[in-house]
Amino acid sequence: MKLIEEKLPLSSDCSFIVKTFTTPEYELGWHHHIEYELVLIIKGEGTSFIGNHIGEYQAQDIYFMGSNLPHAFPKKRAEMIASALVIQFKDNFWGDDFLDLPECKRLRALLDKARYGIKLTGSVKKELAVSISALEHKQGLQRIIGLCQCLDMMSQQEDIRQLSTLEAAKLIDKDNGKINKIFQYTMQSFQQKISLKEVADLACMSVPAFCNYFKKRTKKTYFDFLAEIRISHACTLLLDTAKPIVEVCFESGYNSLPNFRKQFFKLKEIGPLQYRKKFSGI
Repeated sequence: MKLIEEKLPLSSDCSFIVKTFTTPEYELGWHHHIEYELVLIIKGEGTSFIGNHIGEYQAQDIYFMGSNLPHAFPKKRAEMIASALVIQFKDNFWGDDFLDLPECKRLRALLDKARYGIKLTGSVKKELAVSISALEHKQGLQRIIGLCQCLDMMSQQEDIRQLSTLEAAKLIDKDNGKINKIFQYTMQSFQQKISLKEVADLACMSVPAFCNYFKKRTKKTYFDFLAEIRISHACTLLLDTAKPIVEVCFESGYNSLPNFRKQFFKLKEIGPLQYRKKFSGI
């Protein structure tokens, strides 16, 4: 996936964008933009790529992404019709001083969490979906009030799931395309066996040089990064499906169940079965 910068046109009588995108407009690919983005999946299912998070999405899922956080929502099948209602706004569209108001404390905290991407869960999800859908039909000041109501609903939630472990600044490499190429290759190939030589060749480096480069840029080793992506995917499968642990292991890129359990515990400080019982009840 090549990372592209999206720039949606803003009409002269609006301060932010509210629009439904349906196939083929839905298929934008791996992209980023300066605006914050609130997404309600209306129809379809597939894989969600948000920062270095990989998960699965379906209709009525809601995501909130911060400025310049790379993301994509490819469909499960090419022939599938998918659509999503998208809201994009800049953090100063309501004025430069609005967020400094004491009443905006919770909103500031929400926008800070959005730097890593958020998936909304829990009781607020259904009510929030209705409010997001209604925004497309509002006009004038009611649009701004409606957006603020949506953000206020989200800011009050305690069961928010942050998705990526890297913020946008670590994922957008404007001086050198190497790190983006490595991220993209890893997110496409994490379910397969990946060697250091493969990714080093991708970056046109020797293995030692690549290891030093990656550690300097991300503050972690490449295999630590790969494990985060694999375990993140495993967590999604554990919470969103009833697949057996061994199947989750193999679908997450591991060919050894003991190693999978070891890596899972290292990152989550709990075993995969206990994680499922604690957070999903399956």
